[in-house]
Amino acid sequence: MMKSACTIVNPPELYDPAPNGYSHAVVATGGSRIAYIAGQGGEDKDGALSPRFADQVEQAYANLRRALDAVGAKPGQVTKITTYVVDYDPSKLGVMTEAVKRTFGAALPAQTLVPVPRLALDGMLFEVDAVAVLD
Repeated sequence: MMKSACTIVNPPELYDPAPNGYSHAVVATGGSRIAYIAGQGGEDKDGALSPRFADQVEQAYANLRRALDAVGAKPGQVTKITTYVVDYDPSKLGVMTEAVKRTFGAALPAQTLVPVPRLALDGMLFEVDAVAVLD
């Protein structure tokens, strides 16, 4: 099997998205296996949720890393994430951007942020799902 590779594409005609924690496009080549990671929220192993947005974001990305580990993927193999934020306002963007940068480093995936009125669980404020190309 051919080894997969991910190439980040940020056209010079578009603004630089890196300061906001994402890339405009990611092209995956050579791989035939794709992992779809379900939305990971801020619940700990026992299902408890912190009432703090920042805590939930940190826990959600920790949960995402655990799910990636379970399928044999590294953060650099993630091509796309979608984040869902309850009662979004721009003050939350910095918290999310820092968590994305800590998780993915320079290999920032394409990202879509979706403001929502609520999520699956009472008290849930943040959720992130992912698509990863496996070797």
